[in-house]
Amino acid sequence: MSHAIVGYARTSTTDQKAGLEAQLRDLRGAGCTKIFQEEISSVGGKRQELERALDYVREGDVLVVTKLDRLARSVADLVAITGRLREKGVELKVLGINLDTSSPTGKLMLNLLGSIAEFERELMLERQREGIAKAKAEGKYKGRAPTARSKAEDVIRLRREGMAPMEIVKAVGISRASVFRILKEAA
Repeated sequence: MSHAIVGYARTSTTDQKAGLEAQLRDLRGAGCTKIFQEEISSVGGKRQELERALDYVREGDVLVVTKLDRLARSVADLVAITGRLREKGVELKVLGINLDTSSPTGKLMLNLLGSIAEFERELMLERQREGIAKAKAEGKYKGRAPTARSKAEDVIRLRREGMAPMEIVKAVGISRASVFRILKEAA
């Protein structure tokens, strides 16, 4: 069974055609027999052709991109994509930085990128927790407004009017548990 070399090319809608043409040329030069391509911004929108490429590749295949930013929107996104590839037994080749996950050096580079992403996330969460603690200490942090509590009067009124609890859930837009808690507290 022969293994496929599959390419993926992406340009944002603001990029010129030349950018896409250059990627396609490089991917063909790298031996890609099947190429998925799309014009979509790296910020929004679902990358349908990337999804198709990830579904298409099989064990032993190689997915090739010209640059890392053509494949992933963030390091965390890269980790998720490479995880999917690893599960399928597919290698990744990034031409621009000469990364090839079939080599020990390529695997190391990818693991380092993954570790950096995890580290960045931990730092962000730590800063978030510190910020919340500081705001609480200054009396500026209230947490999110309890949605159900603000609708207690409506719940009680509707119940008095004879509406069933499940109808109240739909009418008021809060959970069944919240409706029963409000009714119990009111009783």
